[in-house]
Amino acid sequence: MPSPRPDVHPPVVTGIGVASGLGHGKDAFRQGLFEGRSVFALLARPGRQRGDGSPPFFGVEMPDPPSILPPRVERTAGLSGRAAVAVLDEAWREAGLDRVAPERIGLIVGGTNLMAREQFLSLRDYAERLDFLPPRHGHVFLDTDICGLCASQFPIRGFAHTIGAASASGAAAIVAAAEAVSSGRVDACIALGALQDVSALDLQGFRALGALGAGPVCRPMDRGHDGFLYGEACAALVVTRPELAGGTIYGRVLGAGFCADGCRGPEPNSDGQVRAAQDALADAGLAAADIDYVNAHATGTPSGDDAELETLRRLNLGHARVNATKSIIGHGLSAAGAVEAAAVLIQMREGLLHPVLHLETPLDEGFGWVRGGMAEHRIRHALKFSFGFGGSNIALVFGAPEGAAA
Repeated sequence: MPSPRPDVHPPVVTGIGVASGLGHGKDAFRQGLFEGRSVFALLARPGRQRGDGSPPFFGVEMPDPPSILPPRVERTAGLSGRAAVAVLDEAWREAGLDRVAPERIGLIVGGTNLMAREQFLSLRDYAERLDFLPPRHGHVFLDTDICGLCASQFPIRGFAHTIGAASASGAAAIVAAAEAVSSGRVDACIALGALQDVSALDLQGFRALGALGAGPVCRPMDRGHDGFLYGEACAALVVTRPELAGGTIYGRVLGAGFCADGCRGPEPNSDGQVRAAQDALADAGLAAADIDYVNAHATGTPSGDDAELETLRRLNLGHARVNATKSIIGHGLSAAGAVEAAAVLIQMREGLLHPVLHLETPLDEGFGWVRGGMAEHRIRHALKFSFGFGGSNIALVFGAPEGAAA
């Protein structure tokens, strides 16, 4: 449900850390987005292919995270944990969180079942000698392990917990972080969309559902779409009260809508999507006519794209520019909402929009798709959609920093 009235001093985003197939750090992310660089390829990490002659899985994998952790700790941390620490370090430094009392800093990790590939490999390697399973497996399978890893390396002493909403988990973390700051529970809260480290078993499950594309590229909102392609990704956004912002302000978190539509599996539901957007707009004190840019969920699945287009039509958003970040970096699953929110805020700061790749024959020509390369556009109010299996529908409204866009 939306708030009774808009917050006159909405929380702001003051730090961003991001990692994707474009590389580690905001500079690599920014450059790759605006260049529209395609990075899809065969998935190569151990445990990601069936190896039985069946069609291979395509997607996007990132370079290994930088070594930030002490060696003794790094040896016990999986890919998801190491990526989380790297993006948190970047966001923490930019936001200057060392100035904030540790007891006034919170962390919300968006994502569940984050280390499936590691468990898959462990079962393969230790099935015949379970007595030799390393002790770390007693806790690394828990989603809270990433909370503990981050809080052990950074002075986060307010709270640290996870939140799950399938592919909307990263966006759900932003909603919860903004609420924690607005309520005064903490002065700063980090919303972290965690890297969901999938295995061949998970990918085969998506294929069996008919949700996974055949590759080699992903085509959101195009007549040639046939499903999503997985993309490793992770992002951290620091949300604070505006009076505590020390330097950079990327944008304001003006409104959020988070609702259930009663579906269990992968069935997209336009009614739930519209209701989430209407709640977010009411929370922000805005109308759909005030939105000048939409970052679509846009997975590339036929049913998902069709439902989202219906939602855009029902909201009368034909005047807004629209792009799809998954066309460049793939679908980050748990991380997607946070990584794409980072893309929204970076575009807002730069006054540029990244293109939608592989959009040759749009399903609907009546929208302001960003095609053929990056485009200049000064975003005033952005709408970000994130939807997840299990009927989770989230819409976020971001506004430019006060005085930044007339």
